[in-house]
Amino acid sequence: MSIRVTQLDNGLTVATDTIPHVETVALGAFVGVGTRHEPAELNGVAHLLEHMALKGTERRSARDIAEEIENVGGQINAYTGRESTAFHAKVLKEHAELALDIVADVVRNPRFDPDELERERQVILQEIGQAHDTPDDIIFDHVQEVAFPDQGVGRPVLGRAANVASLSRDELMGYMRLHYGAQRMVVAAAGKIDHDRFVELAQAKFGDMPRTDGADAETARYVGGDFRESRPLEQVHVILGLPGVGYRDPDYYTAAVLATLLGGGMSSRLFQKVREERGLVYTVFAFHAAATDSGLFGVYAGTGAHEVAELLPVVCGEIADVVNTVDEAELDRARAQLKASILMSQESTSGRCEQLANHLLVYGRPVPTDEIVQGIEAVDGEAVRRLAARLAASRPTLTSLGPVEAVESFDTVASRFAA
Repeated sequence: MSIRVTQLDNGLTVATDTIPHVETVALGAFVGVGTRHEPAELNGVAHLLEHMALKGTERRSARDIAEEIENVGGQINAYTGRESTAFHAKVLKEHAELALDIVADVVRNPRFDPDELERERQVILQEIGQAHDTPDDIIFDHVQEVAFPDQGVGRPVLGRAANVASLSRDELMGYMRLHYGAQRMVVAAAGKIDHDRFVELAQAKFGDMPRTDGADAETARYVGGDFRESRPLEQVHVILGLPGVGYRDPDYYTAAVLATLLGGGMSSRLFQKVREERGLVYTVFAFHAAATDSGLFGVYAGTGAHEVAELLPVVCGEIADVVNTVDEAELDRARAQLKASILMSQESTSGRCEQLANHLLVYGRPVPTDEIVQGIEAVDGEAVRRLAARLAASRPTLTSLGPVEAVESFDTVASRFAA
């Protein structure tokens, strides 16, 4: 097996996925903390912290960081999720030590310069504004918040503008001290890398990092409900959401197969029924977004103001129909799509690095590709029908944005999902 894992004395996990035939290394520090760990009054602090980490350290300015990595043809970036934050780089194999030094520097020694903070605050406020001006983007924040109201898992990753405008340097530093502990961090690499040497480098960069227990996220509670906002747009953007499952749930792979079968490609039920047969939409797809203890299953569509009245009954009908009929050919096709996606992702050093780190954060161990493929292959028609029946008996989440006058009432949609 190409994957090796070592735990340092302070609890930090170091992992590598060695790929001898490539010339690059993707590496990063992945922290098991994100938006759902924020108190409501600090919503947006995890994302602002991620931005500020790349804006200068005790040793490097923001320009130094960019120039040092790009001088060797590399790339560095970061992202914030609801349950994790990542700082990652990709370089040619001979520059792995430099890349890890820079990643460690931005994670451990950010300056949080007051002038940079004010500039970056404005950048994020622009990012929030751009998201609000992008209906097929912001609708996903709305569905998450309505599905999980007044909870960290339901709040927007970018944060609320009022919070971002007032977050202080002390609050950023306090959040980092509380949550960025060694035992909540995975330092991972994939590519042409020697594990023992990488452990030595990680020990030098992170070995004295404190453990810091941090605060656990509150347990997710799916609620569901209705959100609609009238805007003068050409299309109505609609998401129908239902309670999904978490990564560790026995039905996790079943949910992935059901989402693919229902709306995962041009051969899926929704694409064929809603777009090809009826011409109601340009875009329609199903998704399953999992978290450690919960998930959200949903269908997104963008449609015209007049077509939306016909759209929702068709979508609800297709979900209900899966309860009764699952064709073996479409089931094979959905499983094949998922397996191909997993296997294709293994051709990217960045994809393998991120997958390795996420598995360690979620499961506490690497999950072999063969195990994932077996989990997908084990999903049969009975499992898909059982999960579809569970969804069809749930309280939905309905969000719509645009000319929403013809969108069915929440009670009408909910009546189709009554137990």
